[in-house]
Amino acid sequence: MEGIGSFLPFIAIFAVMYFFMIAPQMKRAKQEKKFASELKRGDRVITKSGMHGKVIELNDKDSSCVIETLAGKIKFDRSAISMEMSRKLNAPAVVKK
Repeated sequence: MEGIGSFLPFIAIFAVMYFFMIAPQMKRAKQEKKFASELKRGDRVITKSGMHGKVIELNDKDSSCVIETLAGKIKFDRSAISMEMSRKLNAPAVVKK
């Protein structure tokens, strides 16, 4: 019985790490994957490097998209598009009274 008692703190530490670090990271990865798969033509996006543009072409074969910017058309991997910044960009404006 003493052998199990000595491993109990390690099991508790692993459980806490899982629920506070690993599980939220897995949830976020699923959300980003869903966001990338739901992109459509005409969406305004911001890449993780900070480039603003509009999606004009999507390619499912190599998971890429072409974004039109002021500098021209640039091809990006869908994973290079920032989910948080793009959602903020497309969020409806809040009217203050």
